[in-house]
Amino acid sequence: MVMVFYGSNGKSNPVSMENKVEHQTENQITYDIHLPSDLGTLYKVRLGLQSLEINISQLSLHHFKIQNTSTLDTFSLTINKTLPLSPNGDIWVEFPIQWPLKEALSVVTYHLTVFSRNILNERNLVHMTACIYGTHGDTGDRSLLQSLQNVQQGEKNESFLVMVDAVDLGELEKILLSISSKTDCKLDIKKLHVQEAAKEHPIYVFEVNEEFSVNANKPKIQREIPRSFVIRGEKQKNDIDNNLNKEGSKVKHLREYTIKVYTGDKRGAGTDANVHIILFGNEDKSEVFQLSQSLEHQNPFERGKVDTFKIKTKNLGSLRSIEIGHDGKGFASGWFLEKVEITDAARNSVHCFNCNRSVDQSIIPLYMLFTF
Repeated sequence: MVMVFYGSNGKSNPVSMENKVEHQTENQITYDIHLPSDLGTLYKVRLGLQSLEINISQLSLHHFKIQNTSTLDTFSLTINKTLPLSPNGDIWVEFPIQWPLKEALSVVTYHLTVFSRNILNERNLVHMTACIYGTHGDTGDRSLLQSLQNVQQGEKNESFLVMVDAVDLGELEKILLSISSKTDCKLDIKKLHVQEAAKEHPIYVFEVNEEFSVNANKPKIQREIPRSFVIRGEKQKNDIDNNLNKEGSKVKHLREYTIKVYTGDKRGAGTDANVHIILFGNEDKSEVFQLSQSLEHQNPFERGKVDTFKIKTKNLGSLRSIEIGHDGKGFASGWFLEKVEITDAARNSVHCFNCNRSVDQSIIPLYMLFTF
């Protein structure tokens, strides 16, 4: 069993209960847990099973009690649930902590709908999880393929619904997808919709539009999907549907670009920051792409390494310039960028920019605009 504690200033690492038993009776186990002092006031707990595998033993939870040994503040809750949950097979349960004289958040059932092309045919071999982030925390990794509902499968398009119970996340901001497989395959994911089960709106839309090449012998693929937009009313939904019908043919004409990023071979050249890129053509510009999944290396942008990324976007025309930069986060955020090469397969052309300088917040702005 594992617990994650959320406070007003952050969350704890997963706390395994395996070797923390202080006292045990027939129906009760007491644990002594030391949490970081900088978490702030605790407001929720996620409790679940260590394994994300399907074949796991059941865990019956009846009652939960937590007491701060310094202040003696105490919270207790009757749970009466068995993990994995039925019917959605979730192995986590979340609940808010309501301290005296403090208002607690509520538990919300979220509907996460996945729109794709071929996941249903591969679901017995693929393991896929999603972690939904909001202004009030996150859901942790939740399985998307254990128990599907409202499955709709057409000749070219499909969708399915996953239910996620979590303490109110507030405004949704991003989703972290994790994908692994027992065999080599390609998964084409179009978009994700998230909304509260009890409400028709708002609907949070996360555009993906990417084909993932999953290799059984490589680490799992992780992709951070920022929120694209929010549908807050029926009129807005109808307007969007009409626009999609008019512009649906554009999806067939997505262009693929291969981006090679060369990090310099000198001390401190690599970076742990999050790198993004925008492509500019003579007809249009691309959306912002996070360069996180290198085809060669699990940790991209290391000293002296070349990382290759593939992206798909609308027709930009002839490439003219790019914007590339990072968010300055991480222990080693300074980055010496040697050069960037972009191959436009449709036009059979290669664009190259030689940089040979540092991209560092303390030296220049966090992005650079390169003109070919």
